[in-house]
Amino acid sequence: MGIKVAVIGAGTMGHALALVYALGGHEVRLTDSAMATLDKAGPLMETALATLVKAGEAPADRDAEWLHAHVTRLPTLAETVEEADLIVEAIIEKPDAKRALFEQIDAVAPMAAIIASNTSYLDPFPLIPARRQARAIIMHWYTPPYLVDLVDIVGGPACDPACVAFARELCLAMGKAPVVMRKFVPGYIANRVQSAIGLEIQKLLDDGVATAEEIDTAIIEGIALRLPILGMLAKADFTGLPFMQASLANRMYEPPPVRGKCEAVDALVAEGKTGVMAGAGFYDWGGQDAAALFEARDRRLMELKRAIRHIGTMAGQGRSA
Repeated sequence: MGIKVAVIGAGTMGHALALVYALGGHEVRLTDSAMATLDKAGPLMETALATLVKAGEAPADRDAEWLHAHVTRLPTLAETVEEADLIVEAIIEKPDAKRALFEQIDAVAPMAAIIASNTSYLDPFPLIPARRQARAIIMHWYTPPYLVDLVDIVGGPACDPACVAFARELCLAMGKAPVVMRKFVPGYIANRVQSAIGLEIQKLLDDGVATAEEIDTAIIEGIALRLPILGMLAKADFTGLPFMQASLANRMYEPPPVRGKCEAVDALVAEGKTGVMAGAGFYDWGGQDAAALFEARDRRLMELKRAIRHIGTMAGQGRSA
């Protein structure tokens, strides 16, 4: 049975989460403080949905008409959260903005609603009013959430455990892969590992060791082939833990210091090369349509997901010790 979901923030994650919950059988309302962003959300959801349908990852009858019958875009917060069972916060990663939004939600939302923050690194719990703490959680998704199944779930320090259990079951019912963390740490698991990789990559770029394309080639051809099947710890089992022991004892690797900057990134941003939406970043995307590039990315991700489903993983063959 579906629930009523309010998604606050219609940007990169917000509109995609609205689509995920709609596909999961829920009634969704979506809003944003910027009407231009809210207006763009409709076509973006339509494009993503069409890609899913074409690839067989969503039922064939899920068309634009179906979408707009299940996701209602509204101009005000009060309309959006009315009678909501779950309120998803998916706005900018700025504490002041989140605190202000949580105060606004507190003023108009049903007291029984679960408030779920999609924050990537910020601890949202000190920003949420005290009377909402028992039903405050983190449900952190990864882009694009209609393809990446991982969901990090963290209960607040005063959260009712039943809310965490509800969120986990909700995700499982939608075919997602929830990981319930024992406590909040910035970046959770996947983002922390990704940040460590990013720190090393930034140093390699700034030290002139390799180009962006060479670094990506090394990752794709050397690391990425094994990770979907083994993860990191099952991979260590296959290599043999004495090798890990020896590597640690020999101090074969020293992580780069955290500098808070990367000259290669700063130079690109200064030139206006901010990524796919700008037509260039580390790569020159040759004036290609951004929507077409995102569609091409999604299509490849879906093909990879299907292959992994068929192949299976080695991590699933053993039991965690």
